[in-house]
Amino acid sequence: MTQPDIDLAVLDIAGTTVDDGQQVYKVLAQTARAHGATPSDADIARWHGAAKHEALKALLTESSGVGPGPEQLATVVEDFRTRLRAAYADHPPVPLPGVVETLGRLRQAGVRVILNTGFDREIVTTLLAALGWDGDAVVDGVVCGSEVAQGRPAPYMIFRAMELAGVTARSRVLVAGDTPRDLQAGINAGAGYVVGVLSGAGTVAELGVERHTHLLGSVADVPQLIGAGSEQPVCPTAGRGVVDLPS
Repeated sequence: MTQPDIDLAVLDIAGTTVDDGQQVYKVLAQTARAHGATPSDADIARWHGAAKHEALKALLTESSGVGPGPEQLATVVEDFRTRLRAAYADHPPVPLPGVVETLGRLRQAGVRVILNTGFDREIVTTLLAALGWDGDAVVDGVVCGSEVAQGRPAPYMIFRAMELAGVTARSRVLVAGDTPRDLQAGINAGAGYVVGVLSGAGTVAELGVERHTHLLGSVADVPQLIGAGSEQPVCPTAGRGVVDLPS
């Protein structure tokens, strides 16, 4: 195995490493509507990849013109957690194809793997335990949007992941996700690789117009991209270009 080009891979969860059937966005809309907001599908799409407490606050503010107070927001967020737990109980999330093998291959090559997510710690702990990903058996850590000053597109989750991994060179960091906010955060962090994956919410058109270094079919293509070995085909693009994926 050749020496990889990176020391750290910062990967999104829902839609990037885990298939949750987009339950998170369905529940986000349900919760907002239950508390008086009237978001359209386009309104929800604008918050793909965002910290969920930030998304809920914005959706309620946009609807009423007045933002929820701290106590009201805490109630709404707890309702979101409850609804999402129920949705995941009915439709259990599963790893996306090839992801578990990819995570193992990256770590075997000496790459630290840290997940970052708009979920809060309570949801993440439950989700990872259900997947068997708790502890450090599969990944090296998780950073939540609720635990930094600002979620995506701000770069703070990525910077926190670098701190946890002991990585200081931004050029040696890969950021991958399935939403425009993932790419924006990677660019804002100055990551060496900013990779959009087409396994989740984002389309080629939506991700292609964002600044990025590569668009890939899935995270399973990352090892080959960074020289850690993979049997999967890689279809990179640079800058703002759009990839033509094989059929």
